[in-house]
Amino acid sequence: MAFKNKVTPEIEKLTEYCQEQSKMDVDLYKKYDVKRGLRDVNGNGVLAGLTQVSEIVSFKNVDGEKVPCEGELYYRGINIEDLTSGFLSEKRMGFEESAYLLLFGSLPDPAELERFRNILSTQRDLPKNFVRDVVMKAPSRDMMNTLSRSVLTLYAYDPMADDISLPNVLRQCLNLIAVFPMLSVYGYQAYNHYIKGKSLYIHNPEKKLSTAENILLMLRPDKKYTPLEAEILDLALVLHMEHGGGNNSTFTTHVVSSSGTDTYSAVAAALGSLKGPKHGGANIKVVNMFQDMKKNVKDWEDEEEVGAYLRKLLNKEAFDRRGLIYGMGHAVYSISDPRANIFKGFVEKLAHEKKRDKDYRLYSLVERLAPQIISDERHIYKGVSANVDFYSGFVYSMLDLPTELYTPMFAIARIVGWSAHRMEELINTDKIIRPAYKAVKERTDYVLLDGRKAKDEEA
Repeated sequence: MAFKNKVTPEIEKLTEYCQEQSKMDVDLYKKYDVKRGLRDVNGNGVLAGLTQVSEIVSFKNVDGEKVPCEGELYYRGINIEDLTSGFLSEKRMGFEESAYLLLFGSLPDPAELERFRNILSTQRDLPKNFVRDVVMKAPSRDMMNTLSRSVLTLYAYDPMADDISLPNVLRQCLNLIAVFPMLSVYGYQAYNHYIKGKSLYIHNPEKKLSTAENILLMLRPDKKYTPLEAEILDLALVLHMEHGGGNNSTFTTHVVSSSGTDTYSAVAAALGSLKGPKHGGANIKVVNMFQDMKKNVKDWEDEEEVGAYLRKLLNKEAFDRRGLIYGMGHAVYSISDPRANIFKGFVEKLAHEKKRDKDYRLYSLVERLAPQIISDERHIYKGVSANVDFYSGFVYSMLDLPTELYTPMFAIARIVGWSAHRMEELINTDKIIRPAYKAVKERTDYVLLDGRKAKDEEA
């Protein structure tokens, strides 16, 4: 029997029934004080747990009043600006150091950092024939689904897959951190070859190289990259590594881990969350929006013309007609996203190296104009600023990363944060996460089959 991959008229009709029976009166949310999206009326997240892994600051208490402030992000109590400027000032890659910090709670000394790098480098290895038998079979056009499938299949190769003792979970997490770049890049190479008909390249990672360097080496046919390219990709990975316990994919990690399930299932669930365009897929939307803008704006440096296009976006007259300027605004930050601020200076350097200064000026102009235009057109409860996704897609395009790998790059970074939160959940909590949903459907009697009216008759 063939796999049913089309929506039939019958399915359309059943969908209508489903919609009719599932539609909720929005006033009921207010009546029962339901925090939709686990947020209050001001958009603040409902407090659902405690964490020591990271902290996000977007408001400060001034004379007993919450006042928006410049955004701050802390990894294990260390300001992200201090962390990144620290390893950058010493001309070192920061992914491995930052991963150690998030997992173990303190900065590594030189010997600890070297040992940790060795652990990751020796784990950059997949089971025998895994690439041939798993990655190359049934390649998907969506790399996040490919990544999820690979993670779930690794369960079958792990004789201790269901053991959730802390040492074993840490072993599994370290292994996934090490192999995520390989699973992502190899998954893309399989898609590029078998679906797009391009040449196939499978390069082995090199033990002496950092995570960012190995990604570029495995992706490019000639294995070549510049120091600036590797430095900026490394910085991007650090900035995407962790962002509090309440973001959708990390909260998913907590929820699924609380059930006592295995590491592979918990990580696959987090990947499913991150895949969503409202979460990890946002930077692709930014890039596509700018491509549309370039087609429809003649003078990229004309403030009035660019501003008019931005107003069209908000009025659902341009691009995908969703009424959004992608890359602007954040669920938590208001005045600024510290990750975007850190990124911006390096983006300018890379744009100059890649001879894309004109593109950079357009991004900068949109970043400057959009907050005021959004303020003029929308009634908003907090300020709006560029978020990290505003620049990350631009960076990935300058690094010649295919768009199919944009969200997996996020996953390669965020697997570290997920791992730290999974360990934290298992160490501190022995209670399954189970929020409540208020039932609002009126009760009704069971009717025997012969006594039921056809739905078309009822209509």
